[in-house]
Amino acid sequence: MSPSRLAVNITFFLNGFVHANYFSRLPKIQELFSIDNGVVGLVLLSSSVGALLAMPFTGWLIIRNGSRRITIFGAFFYCSLIPLISLMPSILGLAFLFFIMGISAGMLDVAMNSQAVMVEKQLNKPIMTSFHALFSIGMALGAGSGALFVKLGSGLFTHFTVISAICMVTVFLARYYLIHDKPAIRTTDEPAFRLPNAAMVSIGVIAFCCMLGEGAMADWSTNYMEHIAHASRALSPLGLSSFALAMTIGRILGDNARIKFGDRALMIGCGLVATVGLCIAILFIHPLFVIVGLFIVGIGLSAIVPIAYSISGHTKDLPPGVGLAMVTTVGYAGFLFGPPIIGFIAQWQNLRIALGFVVILFLMMTLLSYLRKERST
Repeated sequence: MSPSRLAVNITFFLNGFVHANYFSRLPKIQELFSIDNGVVGLVLLSSSVGALLAMPFTGWLIIRNGSRRITIFGAFFYCSLIPLISLMPSILGLAFLFFIMGISAGMLDVAMNSQAVMVEKQLNKPIMTSFHALFSIGMALGAGSGALFVKLGSGLFTHFTVISAICMVTVFLARYYLIHDKPAIRTTDEPAFRLPNAAMVSIGVIAFCCMLGEGAMADWSTNYMEHIAHASRALSPLGLSSFALAMTIGRILGDNARIKFGDRALMIGCGLVATVGLCIAILFIHPLFVIVGLFIVGIGLSAIVPIAYSISGHTKDLPPGVGLAMVTTVGYAGFLFGPPIIGFIAQWQNLRIALGFVVILFLMMTLLSYLRKERST
């Protein structure tokens, strides 16, 4: 494995690891600030809004500073903020901190994917899904780390400070091996904010549909298991676990599948698989069928966003950071707004009807993948 690939792998892993560590302590954060689930949701929404606002500007920052600098800055900034969670004096302070954390996470997301695209170009083969697999593995181990700190009886400040220190030291070492991309020479005074252009719209919509589906599965699968499939409380989380496991497996195997089938064919196939899986979960409401259906959905969705990021980063008319910023902004909007939309439809009708709306989006995603021409590099 090349040093640059290893460094980017580490960055993706640490991003997921840090995220899962503080998300695993949300019950303790809720207890510390004496807030209910609704307020927790608003605090998390502030983080998502921060990320969504930061992403379209990050492409401009990458042009002027290089993705290596933004990756290092974003990683250090993100890791340094989490110990402050337990020190916030009020709910407003906590929400503001999560907003800033969202900005740093959004910057890191675009910049590290830009580095990943450059590693792909360096090695001249598709490897984007393997980077996203490392993020998923980091999430899994981060959740385990959080459980360990709870088991040891550690307070939030101690837990987050230890994780922050370890991650910052790791970033400090890995930064030497990130690809040194030079800032672009300014020929025109380009705007700081760019919306997706026509070339990026279809791939952006594909990412939007996929990430809306990911968000829906992450936020609503346990609820669906318990209230629609009538699974026991002990069994209900297995739907989400099967989905997350399938996402990880699919991303580990995704690069070989890209080489074998090509991006367009794989996206079409993945879209169909995700559609079939969700239809199984909706039509057959026994817990076992739902678990199997969610696993199939995870396999189907696993490679689509990494491929979308890779395509946007390889667009000839745009620097990698700019194309990525466009697509991540649109895609992340699906992840942000998808779960509330599902909730509104479920409140209006029911959760099965709401997930039927997601099936329609999966079909749209598959159709747009079919209509796209295979990328020429």
